[in-house]
Amino acid sequence: MKNKIFEDLFVLELANNHWGDVDRGKKIINDFSKVIRFNNVKAAIKLQFRDVDHFIHKDFKDRDDIRYIKKTLATKMTESQYAELVDEIRKAGCITMSTPFDEKSVDTCVNLGIQIIKIASSDINDWVLIEKIAKTRKPVIVSTGGSSLKDIDDLVTFFENRNIPLAINHCISKYPSEKSELEVNQIDFLKNRYPGHVIGFSTHEFNDNIEIPMYIAYAKGARTFERHIDIDYNNVPVSPYCSKPEDLDRWIKAYHKAKEICGAPASYKKIADIKETLYLDALVRGVYAKQDFKAGDILHDENVYLAIPLQKGQISCRELMRGEVLLRDIKKDEPIKIDDIDSPYAFDEGLKKKIYERGLEVERKVND
Repeated sequence: MKNKIFEDLFVLELANNHWGDVDRGKKIINDFSKVIRFNNVKAAIKLQFRDVDHFIHKDFKDRDDIRYIKKTLATKMTESQYAELVDEIRKAGCITMSTPFDEKSVDTCVNLGIQIIKIASSDINDWVLIEKIAKTRKPVIVSTGGSSLKDIDDLVTFFENRNIPLAINHCISKYPSEKSELEVNQIDFLKNRYPGHVIGFSTHEFNDNIEIPMYIAYAKGARTFERHIDIDYNNVPVSPYCSKPEDLDRWIKAYHKAKEICGAPASYKKIADIKETLYLDALVRGVYAKQDFKAGDILHDENVYLAIPLQKGQISCRELMRGEVLLRDIKKDEPIKIDDIDSPYAFDEGLKKKIYERGLEVERKVND
């Protein structure tokens, strides 16, 4: 069920629907797209779609004392205004994405060619909305803030049965969140329970030390990352859970650093590079003669010893098999080299090449 569109994807949500201001929205898109390009990451810029006329019951539209209703009315936009912003996102080279909060808004996603649909934590068991989203066949990311295990299991089964790509975000729905509230161990839980899905981290913590949760989340296996974004514009205050361009720059740089530190994927054993190999080879013990040998003598534990440095061409503790027959005379304390013994691996050209490439270059003394 993995879909490459989710892998290493940054989802940037325009906070509060950019206050319903198209110009503000366009500036946010352009300011953040520069950070995205500079840091060379894949990003989606996410809008919020609502059919405001029907989303709020008519008897409550004048209730200024209900914060969510007041904010929803204040940020109302038309589909043509949404279309302007979607077009701006495409021009900025970003993936188009939206959270639709009602069925008509799902149709808006289709009409505007939105590439990824988001299911908000609050809608994880809104099956009327979920079934409508599934009919689009578009890739979906769901946030799991405040959800029960059954909520997630049911949703995952629903999308798996329909073969629709689904990424699952660990999320704490507190705006803003303290670092102590992030519960990043839940990334492990989601990875283990839903191994066929990309697991993400949707986060709303304060911007101080924003790098630390990124380091941990990436190391635990999160591969899509979401934050709210905003800018200083027309004296509108930026919410403390939103990242400004300079904050996002630090966050993405932390992702790159975490990726560098974590290294190769956990799905296979990484191959040691030459620097590491040379360092370890310098610590490997070589096989030395404990006595004078004649050609035809046989090596045993009691007539050889192991010591550093390992010399070029010398067999080490790794290759000593015991019972090797010597092909030449060797004096006490001399290294025993791969060409000195009659052994099956002495004729393996690939192995011989490696043995001659490693170790210390020491000129061999000629026997008397």
